[in-house]
Amino acid sequence: MQQFVDTLNAALPLEGYLVVGAIMFAIGAWGALIRRNAVVVFMCIELMINAVNLSLVSFADYLPDAGGFGAGYAVLVIAVAAAEVAVGLAIVLAVYRSRKTVNVDEVNLLKG
Repeated sequence: MQQFVDTLNAALPLEGYLVVGAIMFAIGAWGALIRRNAVVVFMCIELMINAVNLSLVSFADYLPDAGGFGAGYAVLVIAVAAAEVAVGLAIVLAVYRSRKTVNVDEVNLLKG
């Protein structure tokens, strides 16, 4: 396994992983700001969270004294993101049942 990781590190340096993470984060941010469907917005937020996880794991792999901090923190972030998705989709389902739409522009719960 370590040989595989060393091969990846030789093929793509830290900057490459950070660029991929930045591109993923930018695509997620763009989608979250542009799209109006609540489910798609949640997917874009998850893409941004995974971009941050990629950066954390990349830093942890390249820093000699990081230990398992990056991977452990990434697992924690994935667990929190799973809880966020469960709560978010439950809210979207409740809004859809009451308003018959998941378009974030059309949903205004403050109006009676």
